[in-house]
Amino acid sequence: MHRMAQLIDAPSLATQPTRVVAGRSRCGEAVGTCCKEGVMFYVFGFERVGVVMGDLYFIDPDPLPGQGGAERGVRLEVRLVERGDLKGSIYSARPIVVDRPVWRADLLEAVAGPPGSLDRAHHHPAFQGWEPGPRCFVEGLATRPLDWVGARLSDLDALLEQAGMAAVDVGTGDTEALRQAVPEILDALGKLLDRVKAGQLASVSSDEESASARIGWL
Repeated sequence: MHRMAQLIDAPSLATQPTRVVAGRSRCGEAVGTCCKEGVMFYVFGFERVGVVMGDLYFIDPDPLPGQGGAERGVRLEVRLVERGDLKGSIYSARPIVVDRPVWRADLLEAVAGPPGSLDRAHHHPAFQGWEPGPRCFVEGLATRPLDWVGARLSDLDALLEQAGMAAVDVGTGDTEALRQAVPEILDALGKLLDRVKAGQLASVSSDEESASARIGWL
């Protein structure tokens, strides 16, 4: 049996009491910069694979041509997950490990541009350990992000193959479990994108220009 766990935004707790409240954190990885509201983090967990997503404010200290300046948006990753052993009695909380990445989609845009443009949207088909490969810009990701991401999540075997992994590395059951959960994942993704566009997330106040920043869970 495949179980799915989700972390959600606190205001929805009253209408969906069976789910877990998402964490908010104070942030300030860039000197002189802080978040206006904190950061959001969603997790959809299955047997060996999970989908994580959260808002992101990012400044690359060594950008490629045309990719300089602050970026904002939503980062979504397929990760390996692991249930840890109980540390106490049968009633104790179980450790949950969100482990190494399989695939990443960065639905980003230049802060200097119009909200919702997603003009920096790209994905990383493969990682070397924890390090992503180059940014891969593809048609449709910026203009139809939910459809594009949904199609990729609906074919976990293809994502694993691109990442140099096989379905047997994670178990065959997660492919169908993830496919069935895609509508719910996209609903959460759409809400995050809307909040970024509205300036409620991935928005910072700064007293000075930062040369580097990475503000978010992911």
